[in-house]
Amino acid sequence: MSIFVVLILAALAWAAFHGWQLPNSLRRSVRYRPCQGRAWRSTFPTASRKDIREFLSVFVSAFSFRESEKLHFRPDDEVLGIYRAENPTRWLPDAQELDTLAKALRERYGLMLDEIWHEGLTLGGLFQRVQQARGKVQAV
Repeated sequence: MSIFVVLILAALAWAAFHGWQLPNSLRRSVRYRPCQGRAWRSTFPTASRKDIREFLSVFVSAFSFRESEKLHFRPDDEVLGIYRAENPTRWLPDAQELDTLAKALRERYGLMLDEIWHEGLTLGGLFQRVQQARGKVQAV
């Protein structure tokens, strides 16, 4: 029985030391995804590559991903899914990435994230709203 208690205490100490989070696999999986530029271009055929890359740069900056990983995200990736993968614990909520994203979208595009937010919002849906705010293109 005492070995069980020691193992539980060791696991709790490890979790507390590492911020109560399990190792993050999202960053590794994104890094090894192939470029998703084709998916973006087929979803938004009238959007310029520059506009897509600019939007993805804003997103990866808000979530502290590497700039080189921006084209590894797909239009159907859910913003909340990415947030939850980055912040898997509910014990210590932290919406810093979403706050940073909301501020960047407001400053860069005049888009209020809280006005369009819903739980299933995808990067493609967000990009479509950015393009509408700029008066440019719509998704197919």
